[in-house]
Amino acid sequence: MVSFTPAPASAQVTAFKQAVAEAASRDKDISAFYKANNFKAIWTGSFGKDASRRKALFKAIAQADAHGLPSARYDAAGLMAKLKAAKNPRARGLVEVEMSKAFLELSQNMQTGALKPRSIDRNIVRAVPYRERSSYLVNFAKSNPNSFFKALAPKTPEYARLMKEKMRFEKIVARGGFGAVVPAKSLKPGQSGNAVVALRNRLGAMGYMGRSSAQAYDGNLQKAVQQFQIAHGLAADGVAGAGTINEINKPATARLQSIIVALERERWVNQPRGKRHVLVNITDYTAKIVDNGKVTFSTRSVVGATASDRATPEFSDVMEFMVINPTWNVPRSIATKEYLPMMKRNPNAAGHLKLYDSRGRQVSRGNINFAKYNASNFPYAIKQPPSRRNALGLVKFMFPNKYNIYLHDTPSKSLFARETRAFSHGCVRLGDPFDFAYALLAKQSNDPKGLFHSHLKTNRESVVKLKEEVPVHIVYRTAFTQAKGPINFRRDVYGRDARIWNALAKAGVVLRAVQG
Repeated sequence: MVSFTPAPASAQVTAFKQAVAEAASRDKDISAFYKANNFKAIWTGSFGKDASRRKALFKAIAQADAHGLPSARYDAAGLMAKLKAAKNPRARGLVEVEMSKAFLELSQNMQTGALKPRSIDRNIVRAVPYRERSSYLVNFAKSNPNSFFKALAPKTPEYARLMKEKMRFEKIVARGGFGAVVPAKSLKPGQSGNAVVALRNRLGAMGYMGRSSAQAYDGNLQKAVQQFQIAHGLAADGVAGAGTINEINKPATARLQSIIVALERERWVNQPRGKRHVLVNITDYTAKIVDNGKVTFSTRSVVGATASDRATPEFSDVMEFMVINPTWNVPRSIATKEYLPMMKRNPNAAGHLKLYDSRGRQVSRGNINFAKYNASNFPYAIKQPPSRRNALGLVKFMFPNKYNIYLHDTPSKSLFARETRAFSHGCVRLGDPFDFAYALLAKQSNDPKGLFHSHLKTNRESVVKLKEEVPVHIVYRTAFTQAKGPINFRRDVYGRDARIWNALAKAGVVLRAVQG
């Protein structure tokens, strides 16, 4: 570690401070910190504290890639070279500021991510909990250096488990991955041959079955396939169909990339989620209620279709109320893009929908010349009254947001039986909306089912407020863990994680192959 000799002369002190002020002037947060600190050194001084801070910073930079961060971004080698070359107060002042810049970059990246989500995909509209940059320097100067760096990364069980999985997969990559791919489009119980042996060996390398010399697709292999399918969101029928074979053949490096992306995503939500919260994982097609870290309710979901204008956005908000027997206020984009063309061809098309003028009065279709309207001048609102046929079903769960996204029931129940469920216009449809409502209302009623149905049986729209508002987190994780059992992987339905990985790789993140 670089050390310095004291420079007591006032001229030297002044030269150091002037250099710090000059270099820091290009960054308002760094400048404000040093101005309040009377331009004193926190890195390059000869005192023990400065040496401890330097040591902690270089240690943290060395460990950055373990978190899936671009360690080259913080340029430890360059900083060290500049420190060694700093032979006078001015040079030390310039290096002082360079170290603070690297410190800020690393601290922010470790705590809230190395990427800006919206720059990756316009539907990642998450409000990342960024901290004031100046607070990092202020708090660090008052803290134990090593403890400060340890406290930056998320403290969630998910982050800790992802870190362990990252290390495990790095070792798998180092020893060559999962072995030979399965040379078959599909396989089923009872078959035998080289492809079945390859399937057996690959699932064994992944940890889904123990050592075996069986040559046939027997019961043990079928069970291993089922376990793999469950952990990858596939129909768990024990048959290695085309979709299952495709997932089995994905390389360990691809899985490691998903884990690194998941770590970055976990940093984007590095804040309390709420003792009770709703978690919607788009790629998993599920909506869950989580109480004190444990899933207490889970239901299948349908999410937005893959077209960019229908994909479900990622964000967090707070659920305030539910609407029972809801009216569907057709979004203008759907009204003009889908229904207006239909009504131009046939004024009576989509007869279950009602039209209203700007004063809220229902308008007869016979009085409307649809041919003269387009998307920019169509003056009517389109609504669907409450009914079992309503597009929102019989209940919707509201967390008012500018994206017009919410959770709701649906009359299209058959879609929940499908393995891939990306079909909506963006909102999240629930497979068990009534049970979801009962679970929410149980916090405020001794008879949540009775309360819900007392509103439902009126057949009129009614609002039920939640006495305790519930945070809702709509996330997108192609890799996620569980307290017990194997890590889960899901398909990158919108291609977002591929774009995030590409951005991380461009920033300097690399896949490590760790011998162990």
